[in-house]
Amino acid sequence: MDGGILDGIRVLDVASFIAAPAAGTVMADFGADVIKVEVSGDPNYADMGTRHGPDFQNLHRNKRSLTLDLKSPEGHEIFMKLAAQVDVIVENYRPDVKRRLKISYDEVRAVNKGIVYASISGFGQTGPYANRPGLDQIAQGLGGHMSVTGKPGDGPVRSGAAISDMTAGFLMAGGIMAALLERHKSGEGQWLHTSLL
Repeated sequence: MDGGILDGIRVLDVASFIAAPAAGTVMADFGADVIKVEVSGDPNYADMGTRHGPDFQNLHRNKRSLTLDLKSPEGHEIFMKLAAQVDVIVENYRPDVKRRLKISYDEVRAVNKGIVYASISGFGQTGPYANRPGLDQIAQGLGGHMSVTGKPGDGPVRSGAAISDMTAGFLMAGGIMAALLERHKSGEGQWLHTSLL
């Protein structure tokens, strides 16, 4: 979308599944230039059906894309060159994975002091569950949402909509926009994080 309120804002969307891509989609819908970094060999498309299916297409509308192997020196170098030039990175890697890939907030901030680095995870960036993977239905169960779903007398039921994923993504998009506004005043970026839980 040309001429949107985020025209001129550049975003790297290095995310899969639903929550973090949803945040990137909101940014794209408001006019940001969003590049979806597709990780070669990523099996996570299966969560949304085929790459050309409606869920994937909806979550990645208005985005450009490229494929990188972040485990290769060449792929990492390209990612870091892009990271040095963008305003925002949206990612949903577990903390241990982004450290292993050398794309953590601290590593990106070393090349881009103004970066707004947005992390969405299952259980947060610290704490005993930080390195566990998390999906919407897990968050619905652990968070108590399933206690108010289903038929009376029956067990809990997952909501049909991915409510934890979508809520986390939309809240993160709002946080990113607030961080960009704050950066306009201070010149400093920051690390934002939220979780499905």
